[in-house]
Amino acid sequence: MKTIKEEVINEIIINKSRFITILININNINEVNTKINEYKKIYKDATHYCTAYIINGYEKCDDDKEPSGTAGMPILNVLKKQNLTNVLCLVIRYFGGIKLGAGGLTRAYAKSASEAIKKGSIVNLVSGYQVTIELVYENIKDIDYLLKNLKINKTFSDKIIYEFLIKEKDFLKIENLLKQKSQIIKKEKILLAI
Repeated sequence: MKTIKEEVINEIIINKSRFITILININNINEVNTKINEYKKIYKDATHYCTAYIINGYEKCDDDKEPSGTAGMPILNVLKKQNLTNVLCLVIRYFGGIKLGAGGLTRAYAKSASEAIKKGSIVNLVSGYQVTIELVYENIKDIDYLLKNLKINKTFSDKIIYEFLIKEKDFLKIENLLKQKSQIIKKEKILLAI
């Protein structure tokens, strides 16, 4: 599976209608409405905000008052055809005064999504974990050595908390050593972009 590396914004004009497509890497369904609402504020006078997303096998699309099946489904089909996941595609339309008809709308929304994907960087996804561990100060050197190639969010108090993302195969190699030198508080399976 694949996803987009970073947010992409692309704009095309079709028969005087302006189509602004935003592709967003997203890992949680709870983030979807937040992101859509952010862009509704930025493009507050748009006519339509059509969406499609695929997150960990769950997919959904919305025509936002365009004729049924002419916006959300064509966008979703483009995402599926590109084998993308963990991505939200929002196509914002400013109506230009010329009606496109059902076929024209379907082609316009599909083209908008396709053009944005071409502009973005596509990365592969692998199985991994989001891990939180707790350790004592005397084990910092050992844990830092085990996790030397990872980006770690560290919190220091009476005990130390490390939060990091790691590929599944790499985690399995060090799991026993981590358990010897720390306490694994959280280990959540996720997909990682590489």
